[in-house]
Amino acid sequence: MQLTTEQRDILALVRDFVDAEVAPYASEFDHRDEFPEEMVEKLKEMGLFGITIPEEYGGLGLDLLTYALVVKELSRGWISLSGVVNTHFMAAWMIEHFGTEEQRGKYLPRMATGELRSAYSMTEPHAGSDVQAIRTQAVLDGDSYVVNGQKMWVTNGLRAGMVMLLAVTNPAAEPRHRGMTAFIIEKEPGAHEQPGLTVPPQLQKLGYKGVESTELVFQDFRTPASSVLGGEDGVGRGFKYFLAAVELGRVNVASRALGLATAAFEAGIRYAQQRETFGQPISDHQAIQIKLAQMGTKIRAAELMVVDAARLKASGARADLEAGMAKLFATEVAQEATLEAMRIHGGYGYSKEFVVERLYRDSPLLILGEGTNEIQQLLIARRLIEQHKV
Repeated sequence: MQLTTEQRDILALVRDFVDAEVAPYASEFDHRDEFPEEMVEKLKEMGLFGITIPEEYGGLGLDLLTYALVVKELSRGWISLSGVVNTHFMAAWMIEHFGTEEQRGKYLPRMATGELRSAYSMTEPHAGSDVQAIRTQAVLDGDSYVVNGQKMWVTNGLRAGMVMLLAVTNPAAEPRHRGMTAFIIEKEPGAHEQPGLTVPPQLQKLGYKGVESTELVFQDFRTPASSVLGGEDGVGRGFKYFLAAVELGRVNVASRALGLATAAFEAGIRYAQQRETFGQPISDHQAIQIKLAQMGTKIRAAELMVVDAARLKASGARADLEAGMAKLFATEVAQEATLEAMRIHGGYGYSKEFVVERLYRDSPLLILGEGTNEIQQLLIARRLIEQHKV
């Protein structure tokens, strides 16, 4: 893959940071389910919260491919760290592309430095893949909207100072998605209670620890009418805005899966050369070699798909098919690679002393996030049928 000097430099910077300050400590933070404050501060120093935000707003102004490769490197160290950046990145992209000039000027400079971090809130207890089933409502009352409802699985939901929220503003709209609006909700970072908004204790998870996943409970929460993404013209367009960001998010998830699979492969091939059985390294055994060959080949294929989807999306072209395929394939590869790495480690792979047990617990998140892989296959099939219509 041909990269510019700038891309190579920033990837080298991130890679060195991950090798020195993330990978050696990630499992300790995971086992304690502890938020990595010092790592996040380092992300701020490197400018990674503003990696794709235009330079005029204080960001680095880099392209989506560079971001995807940075996410791969972060995830190679710990996918929870990339999760701190992920929803923030999606929110910044939405404001840049759909926000008013006033909204861009108000939020993007503070988002670029990481001073203001964002969450992204679409899923509800009864509405995951079926986004049009959401029930959270925002009712216009004078110069503000009153929000009532409940959101689930909000990454960074507690620590974030703002939330991109999808809510129903016209329940009678047909089709229903035309009655949905996106809001930029400002909140008090770290507060479990504030007027109209409760953030319950974080959800307990199998993996993806260290970064909080929360509920958000809105009860007569007031937000200014000016918080509608895109201003008055944005009313009723929230579904479109959010799905555009989800397409972007699928490239992100595929990149995270690529990083996770790479970490599993590196752990597996390193252990295979160190561990001996019957007087020789297990890397000399054909059964292990076949595992390594399949892991390496599939990871390389996933990388090419991620690069293709990122470049296409960055060009402004429609990329839902490519992003969906990359997300589907890379996340399945990650799940397979983490299990194979565990098998290569044998009994030690089940021990918390080795990294592969954490990688194995983290991998299922990716086949579920940004649309389950079952739903993803249906979307891919529809696009293929559309392209090959007879």
